[in-house]
Amino acid sequence: MVLSDRTIKDALAVGRIRVEPCDPDDIQPSSVDLHLGGNFRVFRNSRYPYIDPSREQAGLMELVEATAEDPFVLHPGEFVLGTTVERIVLPEDLVARLEGKSSLGRLGLLIHSTAGYVDPGWDGRLTLELSNVANLPIVLMPGMAIGQISFFQMTTPVDRPYGTPGLGSKYQGQTDVTASKMFDNF
Repeated sequence: MVLSDRTIKDALAVGRIRVEPCDPDDIQPSSVDLHLGGNFRVFRNSRYPYIDPSREQAGLMELVEATAEDPFVLHPGEFVLGTTVERIVLPEDLVARLEGKSSLGRLGLLIHSTAGYVDPGWDGRLTLELSNVANLPIVLMPGMAIGQISFFQMTTPVDRPYGTPGLGSKYQGQTDVTASKMFDNF
């Protein structure tokens, strides 16, 4: 079952769900709007001849900071990582879905490739997988509404929430844009 705006407001009020910061105007009929942070991770194409998911490749991506005065420009076909301003904390019986804003999607901006699912027990800022599938560059302003998160009630609380020791939760508690840690699986 998808949580309605009324249920989201109640859950936020008692701390069952945490979206920090959260402006009441960001609460939509069945989701909460999320905003783009100012840090991006960009591939350094000349550093390695290929990406090897089984190895940590130091320097594969570099951190780029954007500001309102100097926004980030995402070029056609480009893929970068970004982050939300908001920290999201979920209880053990709710799961969430991250989706892009349709108005940005209509301009060719995709905010995730595969990481749209937020596990029960999650705590941290969300890393965005930003792609420009348009034919023109897209200006990304820190603080702009970038996506929305909706919440789903599970049938029971999970036995092992995200972040449980031994589960391999590589991104629990992330506070900034985080590069892939796939190499930890090998």
